[in-house]
Amino acid sequence: MTTQEIAERLAAYCRKGDWDGAQQELYDESAVSIEPYATPDFEKETMGLNAIHAKGKKFDEMIEQMHSIEVSQPLIAGNSIAFTLQMDVTMKGKGRMKAPELCVYVVRDGKIISEQFFV
Repeated sequence: MTTQEIAERLAAYCRKGDWDGAQQELYDESAVSIEPYATPDFEKETMGLNAIHAKGKKFDEMIEQMHSIEVSQPLIAGNSIAFTLQMDVTMKGKGRMKAPELCVYVVRDGKIISEQFFV
């Protein structure tokens, strides 16, 4: 798959909130996930696809209700992908919030090798 094709597939998965599907199809086994900062729930950096899957599952379990997800059209520069993602979500015990972020991905050999989120 080309970087453009990966970007389109990834954006489609994200619009559905199907993080697991995106990871299974598009991510490399040794991928890394980088958050803006560490929190009590998540480390700043998560290494390896199995750990990224576990992080996604934990995030999903923290959600009471997903009201909407908006994903911009992806931008491609060489082997990099970027788009904005905004979730309108009610988190268990934390109430409803809008969570905007910039998502940046790097592709190598037809697979995503890193994801990084900026707020």
